[in-house]
Amino acid sequence: MRTIGPPCLRISFAAGLALALVSAGPVTAQQYPSKPIRLILPFPPGGSTDIVARLIGQKLTESWGQPVLVDNRPGAGGNIAAETAAKAAPDGHTLFQVNVANAIGATLYPKLNYDLNTSFAPVTQLATTPYVLLAHPSVPARNTRELVALAKTRPGGLNYASAGAGSATHLSGELLKALSGTDILHVPYKGTGPAVTALLSGEVDLYFTTVPAAVPLVKGGRVRALGVTSARRSPLMSDVAPIADAGLKGYETSTWHGILAPAATPKEIVVRLNSEIVKILAQPDVREKLLGQGLEPIGGTPEQFGAYIRSEIAKWAKVVKASGARAE
Repeated sequence: MRTIGPPCLRISFAAGLALALVSAGPVTAQQYPSKPIRLILPFPPGGSTDIVARLIGQKLTESWGQPVLVDNRPGAGGNIAAETAAKAAPDGHTLFQVNVANAIGATLYPKLNYDLNTSFAPVTQLATTPYVLLAHPSVPARNTRELVALAKTRPGGLNYASAGAGSATHLSGELLKALSGTDILHVPYKGTGPAVTALLSGEVDLYFTTVPAAVPLVKGGRVRALGVTSARRSPLMSDVAPIADAGLKGYETSTWHGILAPAATPKEIVVRLNSEIVKILAQPDVREKLLGQGLEPIGGTPEQFGAYIRSEIAKWAKVVKASGARAE
């Protein structure tokens, strides 16, 4: 076999190849991010998930000089997006914005191609917003306590809409029924829009929706707010008491958002992501924008967020099993 080139060139080529291989190796925390970041979302554009993602993404782009590309992958209760993210290269350049629907889905769907606990590395929780229990004006109840009393006199006589079987709006109702010992009929719809329409027309009596969506409906006098699902009152609806205050100790549900990375993402990159995002969440303009949408900024360590996800999976597993809810 004939050798091409003098020894010095052969050595230089070998050294260059070795250097190229080292450069093509895993991205370190100092080099990260070295290309655009893809942020996968489990829902279509327009909702609170999208609002949070684009706000945080814009700030990360400004901080790091690399664009954050929001990739909406709706479907199957958030499982399509989660599976896509779980299989991505674990280099910090693909992230997943997890939602309460994924914690519910861990029990609701018997066979998933990923595990919310083991397929991801938690980064941080972003924000949370409670639901509001709304009633059509024809319902003779002014708050949650009066609703529970009314429901006990009419077993099966009241009903509530949801955005679909197994959704957070469905299971928020099931948790209310379980803690109050009432029988309220569940009526599933295919999405938030049809459910809201059904409530406004009087086709159904009750519906749980997020605070930002509830505010204009309540102000317009089209529905009545009976209670918020958080432990504290919402700043956007300070006159509406928490549902738990109606003698339903432990009642608390919300839509929450957080960031996960594929499981094998280097810890140094996870720590850098966490530090930058927590810093962003503390910025006054970011807090103002989130709070204006009824979203409370959270932050926290990866360990705290991991523990929170585990607690949410366990909590919703009990509700799913007790209600017999099944994925559509």
